[in-house]
Amino acid sequence: MTSRILVTNDDGYDSEGLWALADRAQELGEVWVVAPAHESSAIAHAVTLTRPLRVKQVESRRFKVDGTPTDCVFVAVGELMAGRPDLVLSGVNRGGNLAVDVTYSGTVGAAFEGALRGIPSVAVSLDAFVDCDFGPAAEIGVRVAGELLDRGLPEGIFLNVNVPPVAADRIRGVIPAPLGHRRYSEDLQTREDPRGNPYLWISGTDVIDRPIDGTDCIEVRRGYATVTPIRVDWTDRPSLDRLADWELDRA
Repeated sequence: MTSRILVTNDDGYDSEGLWALADRAQELGEVWVVAPAHESSAIAHAVTLTRPLRVKQVESRRFKVDGTPTDCVFVAVGELMAGRPDLVLSGVNRGGNLAVDVTYSGTVGAAFEGALRGIPSVAVSLDAFVDCDFGPAAEIGVRVAGELLDRGLPEGIFLNVNVPPVAADRIRGVIPAPLGHRRYSEDLQTREDPRGNPYLWISGTDVIDRPIDGTDCIEVRRGYATVTPIRVDWTDRPSLDRLADWELDRA
């Protein structure tokens, strides 16, 4: 039986990375593309609740949704595909989703939603913003997805793939790696619009990585593609034992 693959992203329906991934994913089965009509970067796991969602069919199994990446998974699974896909592939994102990036990323948010629904899911990102060749990332992402379909993982876990911005023959390998540690500069600029009204612009883009060997941040910089398993259950269970000693229910 042919697998049905849902491909989505956060860079929008017209992004080159989406179509590199969708084209490559055809080797896994029947590909459906349901993607945001417009860029939805850094929107995390947001769901649209305060307005209607509008869906435009572009061609067979190809749809634009005027919502978030998570909305796209909702709409695809609940309406367009008439049932659950066998795999959710999200990407290829322009820019890495390393370390803390996974909490902001709409690309990761879509894979998170797939995993919440018990669907094998993979988020794929290329660690570059300019001169992007999405081909190697798409190839590695689909290779990882194929292994996931064949071997499986426990429910509630999805995979986050990051690929360095080098030619395919210069990628040193594909390795499992934990999330690294990074933060962004805390730049917040106050500006004025043409009418003299002030507004704020979050512009923190300088990345500060903690150089911890073996983590995704460091290994991608060294030329490896990384695969990180992520749980949708964020509970820190050791801390539950600590909380048991707190006087939480004191009147």
